Amino acid sequence: MDKNTEKGIKGSSVDAADTTDSAAAATTSTDSGTTAAAPRRRQARGERRISQLLAAAAGVFCRTGYASASTNAIAREAGVSPGTLYQYFPNKEAIAVELGGQLLQRAHEMHGQAFRPENLQRPLPELLDAVLDPVIAFNCENPAFWALMHGTGVPGIAQEHEELHAGLLARIEAVLRDFCPEAPTHELAHISNMILGIFKSSLDLILAHEGDERAAYTAELKTVLLRYLEPMTTEAPTH
Repeated sequence: MDKNTEKGIKGSSVDAADTTDSAAAATTSTDSGTTAAAPRRRQARGERRISQLLAAAAGVFCRTGYASASTNAIAREAGVSPGTLYQYFPNKEAIAVELGGQLLQRAHEMHGQAFRPENLQRPLPELLDAVLDPVIAFNCENPAFWALMHGTGVPGIAQEHEELHAGLLARIEAVLRDFCPEAPTHELAHISNMILGIFKSSLDLILAHEGDERAAYTAELKTVLLRYLEPMTTEAPTH
């Protein structure tokens, strides 16, 4: 059983040392500039600690998966005691929700960049490059995103991931609509789901390799999608 369920300790964004520092600063300092600076220092220290713990959690989740990860393993990875971890997060789920929320926000921003209108005006091979390259790069740079978003079932992440998934399907369907304005809506929905399914299956292979092998699988993904979509998109986008 994870320590988080045994202890039931509520999380806090301020550790005990920071609290002691705060009390000392409030009682001993007479300089208003000093007392104003102390909370900023404490806040910066707390933010650094949270970033350290989230980075450690990302590494653990990638290596072991969410289900097998523990707060003790995350604390060891971060080089801190479990007690220090519990000052910031009450359990493993809270860490996953915070990390997942940050990654989801970045994923939304990345999708917005990938599907910029100017990208969607390009011929199909260039469009695939413009959309797929940033999406693949994001997942390669943030492997914890893939580890957390698939199969963890963490409340607070699952719903937001479903919303991200639905938004991505809508973007793909909108692109297809520009190329195939006469296609029935249900057909575009099927094609969009197939495209996303192909991408996700291929991403498993891409993430499992590095260097030239990763580049080769990325090229194969683009070839598959190009050959799948080319017969449907004989004309340039309508707008």
